[in-house]
Amino acid sequence: MTSRRDGPPRFQGAAKYRHRPQGHRPGGPAAREGLDHVVLYGWHPVSEALANTARGLHRLLATENGIARLKEELGTLRIEPELVKPSAINALLGADAVHQGLYLEAEHLPAPAIDSVPEDALLVALDQITDPHNVGAIVRTAAAFGVTAIVTTARHAPNATGVMAKSASGGLEHVPMIVVRNLAEALIALGERGFARIGLDSEAETPLDAVEKRAGMVVVLGAEGKGLRQRTRECCDVLARIDFTGAIRSVNVSNAAAISLYALTRGRNG
Repeated sequence: MTSRRDGPPRFQGAAKYRHRPQGHRPGGPAAREGLDHVVLYGWHPVSEALANTARGLHRLLATENGIARLKEELGTLRIEPELVKPSAINALLGADAVHQGLYLEAEHLPAPAIDSVPEDALLVALDQITDPHNVGAIVRTAAAFGVTAIVTTARHAPNATGVMAKSASGGLEHVPMIVVRNLAEALIALGERGFARIGLDSEAETPLDAVEKRAGMVVVLGAEGKGLRQRTRECCDVLARIDFTGAIRSVNVSNAAAISLYALTRGRNG
């Protein structure tokens, strides 16, 4: 039995999208071919991209099982797949990539402008988090908690392709990436619009449970080890810590994002 899924929700103001692509630099095999495309592989990244009509498509390679699974889930596909053996995809990605018989070359997604997000948006800002696995996991968590967008910088950030997209498990199709030149300036602009800017800091005086919830909030996450940069800290309204009760008193940044979003979205209005 076939089924079709609606495309991902878009926040109001989407007409103001600036076509600055998510994943501002192409990466992976597509880059080596000189193509300004992203490479997506694996079941969730590819199937979610095919279901997202905002995502332009160029080339889909799939095994016989991969094609059958896609058609069972999505019905008629937006692009005709090329039937290949798993070894053909291995040759493009490397033997270690878990591609599940699916490889897609697609367009970058359009990115919204920072001033187009609604006043009641829930945002996540990343302060020089460069590990694609961590960023991908944060994107997946953000999609699970209904985050409006993720704010990141053009530098010191991974591309929205390949490993990061695989770790996001389809989340890139649901949470747009706002790419800014300067994170501090973006946080200042959001503060002027009334957003609560909440920076996570393991040494902060304020526990996360004590943070006042507002309609518009930005959760600001720093890189593991370094944490938030001083300028970023100065642009936050409050620095908050996660209280742990066990023997280990810290978790990685993607887990911290999940805990924080759960705590801040419980009973949140807006």
